[in-house]
Amino acid sequence: MQTQYRIGTAAPRHSSTRRPLMARRPTVVVDPFLILGTVAASAIGVVMVYTATRGQLLLAGSSPTYYLKRQALFVLLGLVVMACVGWFDYRKLEAFGMAIYGASIFVLLAVMVPHVGSHTLGSERWFNLGPIQLQPSEFAVLGMIIAVATYCTRRPDGLTWRDVVKLLVLAGVPIGLVMIQPDLGTGIIMSVILLVMLAVAGLPNRVLVILLLGAAAVVTLVLAAGLLHHYQILRITGFLHQSTKHLTNTLAGAIYNLQQAKDAIGAGGLLGTGINHGAATALGYVPEQQTDFIFTAVGEQLGFVGAVAVLSVLGLVAWRVLRAGQLARDDFGRLICVGVFTFIAFSTFQNAGMTMGIMPITGIPLPFISYGGTAVIAFFTGVGLALSVYARRAG
Repeated sequence: MQTQYRIGTAAPRHSSTRRPLMARRPTVVVDPFLILGTVAASAIGVVMVYTATRGQLLLAGSSPTYYLKRQALFVLLGLVVMACVGWFDYRKLEAFGMAIYGASIFVLLAVMVPHVGSHTLGSERWFNLGPIQLQPSEFAVLGMIIAVATYCTRRPDGLTWRDVVKLLVLAGVPIGLVMIQPDLGTGIIMSVILLVMLAVAGLPNRVLVILLLGAAAVVTLVLAAGLLHHYQILRITGFLHQSTKHLTNTLAGAIYNLQQAKDAIGAGGLLGTGINHGAATALGYVPEQQTDFIFTAVGEQLGFVGAVAVLSVLGLVAWRVLRAGQLARDDFGRLICVGVFTFIAFSTFQNAGMTMGIMPITGIPLPFISYGGTAVIAFFTGVGLALSVYARRAG
């Protein structure tokens, strides 16, 4: 007999003579903590982007509010998208789960077509839409979450080994396309999300261990075969050589960002230097500070206390998304929320960790804080999905 791994199901409803009384009680259709946490995080992001870019723009003779205005616009668009997605009934997405997945694959392929996608710094990740750059890999994360949730939901009797293989192929295609761009950070996030969703879907620990060992073997094979660029390998392994006294010029260049990031965070001390008073932030000592290394602006200007507060706000957002999944009345909503929770939580941990030298540098944005329209809107969309699940938790 083939072993079946059952997916957790919602508790059955029971009839009750008190149901009419309960039905008259008002039901909160929104999670105010999730909304307030998201708005607070994005507002902090607008301020941090402004402080991280103001000094460089002034030195270049440009308007110091250029990035501020763009980030504020991205946040406003994100709020509109979050409201629309939260209002939409997420359960209808199941019927279009595979169509959404197909669309995400199409745009990931299209971005690699010459004269269609934008080729910048050795990467093919963007569509240029006038003044806006669209990065499809961020939305591919959400497409994979919906596709995996759809597949698992349509297997109410459990997942077999054949289903596991199909899911690995299903997720492996967009992950592989993202890696080819190359966008290593997003590929890692998608892999982590897949493993967490499969764990929640009911796969036993021994199966998850086998998948982890398989993933480690694939990474080893990729490194041994030289499929990654040399600079990518240096960025991933550079944090392991921070204490090395004699660095080669190549390795020293690879960990320059990390050294500047740690110096900036250390300069903040307990309470920080204050908004617009950090030397590293104002003078642009940290490369890509408004995007990948935005947490250094937080650490220098707000200090340890402020950095903990910012991480706590992001932790609140992640927790409320997970809470929406716990209250979901179906597997589809539960798995979507788990995927979005992992998306936000792991991105936060990875981004903050790489600026402090405890995680490899992979170019993952800090949710709602880092500059970038596509990432901001993608995270807002994920929160919108959680709000939709929360609003329909009663049936």
